[in-house]
Amino acid sequence: MDPMSTMEQLVAELNKLNYHYYTLDKPLISDKEYDALYDQLVALEKESGVVLPDSPTQRVGGELLKGFVQHRHLAPLWSLDKAQNVDQLRSWNARVTKLVADYNSKNPDNPLPQPSYAVELKFDGLTLNLTYTDGRLVQAATRGNGVVGEGILAQVKTIKSVPLTIPYQDGTIEVQGEGIMNLSVLEKYNQTAAEPLKNARNAAAGALRNLNPKVTAERKLSAFFYNVGYSDNIRFESHKEMMDFLRDNHFKVNPYISYFENFDDVTKQLEDIQERRAGLDYLIDGAVVKIVDMRTREALGYTDKFPRWAVAYKFEAEETTTVLESVSWEVGRTGKITPVARVEPVELAGVTVQNCTLNNIGDIERKNLKHALGTRVFIRRSNDVIPEILGKVTEESDGEEIVYPEHCPACGFPLEQRGAHLFCNNRLDCKPQIIGRITHFASRDAMDIETFSVMTAEQLYNELNVREPADLYTLTFEDLIKLDRFGEKKANNLLAALENSKDRDLASFLFALGIPNTGKSTTKMLADHYRDLHAVMNATVEELIALPDVGGIVAESIVSFFADPFMKTGIEKMLSLGVKAKAPEAPQVVSTDSFFSGKTVVLTGTLHQLTRDEAAKRLEALGAKVTGSVSSKTDLVIAGEKAGSKLTKAQQLGIQVIEDEDEFIRLLNMEA
Repeated sequence: MDPMSTMEQLVAELNKLNYHYYTLDKPLISDKEYDALYDQLVALEKESGVVLPDSPTQRVGGELLKGFVQHRHLAPLWSLDKAQNVDQLRSWNARVTKLVADYNSKNPDNPLPQPSYAVELKFDGLTLNLTYTDGRLVQAATRGNGVVGEGILAQVKTIKSVPLTIPYQDGTIEVQGEGIMNLSVLEKYNQTAAEPLKNARNAAAGALRNLNPKVTAERKLSAFFYNVGYSDNIRFESHKEMMDFLRDNHFKVNPYISYFENFDDVTKQLEDIQERRAGLDYLIDGAVVKIVDMRTREALGYTDKFPRWAVAYKFEAEETTTVLESVSWEVGRTGKITPVARVEPVELAGVTVQNCTLNNIGDIERKNLKHALGTRVFIRRSNDVIPEILGKVTEESDGEEIVYPEHCPACGFPLEQRGAHLFCNNRLDCKPQIIGRITHFASRDAMDIETFSVMTAEQLYNELNVREPADLYTLTFEDLIKLDRFGEKKANNLLAALENSKDRDLASFLFALGIPNTGKSTTKMLADHYRDLHAVMNATVEELIALPDVGGIVAESIVSFFADPFMKTGIEKMLSLGVKAKAPEAPQVVSTDSFFSGKTVVLTGTLHQLTRDEAAKRLEALGAKVTGSVSSKTDLVIAGEKAGSKLTKAQQLGIQVIEDEDEFIRLLNMEA
């Protein structure tokens, strides 16, 4: 195919994709796939010297929807040139440095300063342009084509983080920002929504471009602001001064904004943002690097499409599309049957993805995936775990049906549906359940049996008939030495690890049992409160509900678990074989006059000088209450390396944060 025909096809395809993305808010492919097609067209245009009249490289944005009033921006909303790797970013900076040097050689009496840089997050939402006259919000518009947008004032007024009036009352200004839906808000919304939303970006865009403002209000959107695009009176000397102006006028400015004199520090900051990205409570697809000095921005000016003084640094895509090929069903240690999707291999965030999460059959129904085999689906990477399927690309039920199993895929036992989940109740003779329970029992946060693995559990199940955790304590050297890959050393190491595990405390033992709906914090609370295993086993629902953070479902789970004769027999067998499950030591004297006394503290991120558990114990000894989530009741957040959404929330709430681990250790030691 000749280059001209290829260009014509690319232009037609890209214009179709632009229409679906910008006008209908229903993208057909991921940003990563779009960028690849766009870059291919740019290369062909450069090579041939020909640009077709309707090429998307010659315009920005999409067509306007009918039903909205057009709004002409007072100043254009520019697109940003993009850099997809550090080399391209350095090329942008080299151009900036050269332009500054050229200007200074021609203006020696009034030179520009050496470039300094602001680094901000690049949000994945819908651009907003707000107009304020004499301190009052008089218009809000979408970006549109950068010159004319759509008036959405009624919709934007439903966003509580958007000020309706501001202190600055000296004329007219336009303020740009991004309308977003927080991921936690999206998750909560989808729990009760009749039609769940596929992703946060579409949720925000769809809400802001809905003709019914009530629908917008239901989405509980937020917004971050980052630019004053027009002002008839005020001028700024620097980007920092502009950000201070926005904050002073009650605009929500994202806390992740940094300033640097050295460009090498910019690249380090971009690496840091990428590491923290998965922990954020909103979508970003990159970062924006801007020149700080406003006079330099004016001197550098604009190309036909982009400002020369800013560039968008694109991260690896966290969302893409691929074909759903099949669904298999896996059995967990509680008997829960989980669907696992097999997809056509696709690159996502630097790795090849073939398997994706589907939580349960309710998830399949909510996401319109019941008839989706063989069709394209959206997938998203989150927190470096197995990617999740968000939904079908199209709304039609045009694929093959996902058939729900009626019998356990492992043991053939009839399945029971409880809520949105399927369960196999054959806990005594279902291999994956048994292996899962034994592996969990031996895990680090439970009985911490060193050298134990899921492969060990499977081998013991197959060759030594180990069917429950209690059976582990009946193993002998003669049993183990005859197994494949078990020499004398390995057998002795496992027996020594089993013997050591008998001294684990009550909290670890309770967690190791795998009581449904209880985690580490709940089992620790039970151990601290009852201080005796049999007291926990005999607790009533009424007693448990009266304890902190225990609701009806958790209380029922605990009581039902210990009422099971199989579980009770196994526990008594372990006690008879030497497992102590001893109560915690008597509470130590708690300080009442330390820096931490009376404070509610949250630990987040990685600490290097002590573990999180050690830090929590020391804080509690100094009179602090250590909790797992940040709220308005939190007094202090200790943020270690790679702290994520908890740190962000603390900064947004204005909560005191200690990010210097040395300072944290100093305060602990000072009060010790």
